Amino acid sequence: MITGYTFRPFVFFSIFIFSVVSASCGLVEERIDRAAGGANLPADTKIELRADSTEPPEKTVARTLPSGPLKVTVGEAILMCLENNRALAVQRLNPSIQQTYEDQERAVFDPVTGAEVSAGELRGERLARSGSETESYTTTQAEGIIYLEQYFPTGTTVDLEAGSSMTDSSLYDDSFYQTRLGMTVIQALLRGYGRDVNLVRLRQARLDTRISEYELRGFTESLVAELELTYWDYALAGRQIEIVEESLKVARQQLNETKALIDVGRLARVELAAVQAEVAAQEQALIEAEANKQSTRLQLLRLLNPGGIAIWQREVDLVHQPTLPDIPLEDVELHVEVSMRMRPLLNEARLEILRNEFELVETRNGLLPLLDLFITLGKSGYANSFGDSIGDINNNSYDTMAGVNINYPVSNRNAKARHRRALLDQEKVQYALENLSQLVEVDVRTAYIEVTRAKQQIEASSATRRFDEEKLRTETEKLRVGKSTSFLVAQAQRDLLVSRIAEVRALAGYLQALTELYRLDGTLLVRRGVAAPGREPVKISAH
Repeated sequence: MITGYTFRPFVFFSIFIFSVVSASCGLVEERIDRAAGGANLPADTKIELRADSTEPPEKTVARTLPSGPLKVTVGEAILMCLENNRALAVQRLNPSIQQTYEDQERAVFDPVTGAEVSAGELRGERLARSGSETESYTTTQAEGIIYLEQYFPTGTTVDLEAGSSMTDSSLYDDSFYQTRLGMTVIQALLRGYGRDVNLVRLRQARLDTRISEYELRGFTESLVAELELTYWDYALAGRQIEIVEESLKVARQQLNETKALIDVGRLARVELAAVQAEVAAQEQALIEAEANKQSTRLQLLRLLNPGGIAIWQREVDLVHQPTLPDIPLEDVELHVEVSMRMRPLLNEARLEILRNEFELVETRNGLLPLLDLFITLGKSGYANSFGDSIGDINNNSYDTMAGVNINYPVSNRNAKARHRRALLDQEKVQYALENLSQLVEVDVRTAYIEVTRAKQQIEASSATRRFDEEKLRTETEKLRVGKSTSFLVAQAQRDLLVSRIAEVRALAGYLQALTELYRLDGTLLVRRGVAAPGREPVKISAH
């Protein structure tokens, strides 16, 4: 029977040992998160139109869209695209997928519990005590062990175990029981020592998650830019049809007037061919314009993905038409400066540099020899019954062991190769960042030139259209008095058609050039009031 006095120290000792590691298990995740540079939070992949958007939230498109033609403003089209576009839905999963690798790396520091139970029997013969004969014997053994093991970011491994074994032999009258409580601590002293090296993989996984967030932001910016470009292309296609229809109407009217003048003898019949050719050309242009509009409509529907039945048969009515925005254009240097901070590609490159810095920490530590200190402590109890063996733990039986484990490859070629590769990769990504920064600056400056050119083209194309209108009016009047030809009138009509389309194209081109500039300097989402992950610029320390 186990007395209260003998059992109580064992209970206290067991509770103390297991509570130390259990408490550490509860706090280690918080410490890992703090040491790894962040809390254990899910990646924010939410993309939405914020309240500071150019379109008020209460006027944004409803999720359940009515049937019939789809009427959208630019802001509503952006919101619908962010909600429904399938390519974006695929891309938004990447940060969450990448975060699972964080969980895997964090699992390295999770406690591991287990148990092992074994039993066996041995039958054999041995020399009898009399020394002249042999005798048979049977030995039955059973053993049970439970353990709790945890690896800490400091490079420390703690293993707690409690076990009991029983030996029952026919050679002895009583069974033999042993109960043991033990703890083993292994501490890395060189290779694998410290939080810096042991948290490298976790920190890299977190950087990979951030990289995926900037990739998502870059994809979203490109998607919004593509939507706006398509929106204005569709508006241009619709306006082009209107212009061609008006021009065709004028050409047909001119054909009727020419026929009348021929009938009264004021024009020769050969003048009819030029007018007929112009009508045919206008009809051909109308066919091309209608086909272009339908193709652009399909592209716009793919980006919007409004859902419902017969999506590809839905017509799209644009609320906003191309108009000259009252937007002052900032200095190009400001756009370049902003792009250096906001462009997702540059932030991804900076995160790659930080990732390689962690790789250097790990490979530099790998150059060191393996030197581990280990200590094993145990307390055992022996008795003829399981209960008595537990109570016997309070006696003076114990075991201790301490030592070091040393291991170092002769040439250490693998570790040296890894470290040299990490150094070269770090140099490579640094050069890549410098090159990418230069490319981004060229892109922004080129886009700025295009915006300036497009804005100047608006006034120039308007002047050309006015002159072509006057030229057509003059040639038409001259034809009526017999001082011009149908060919010159048809040519003037064609010039006016081209200049009118060029005027609308210049306006749409200016809006598209602005969109492209904002995409390249990384401010498109902010200017459109779209909240997306990856807005904060990445800062790296100068070396």
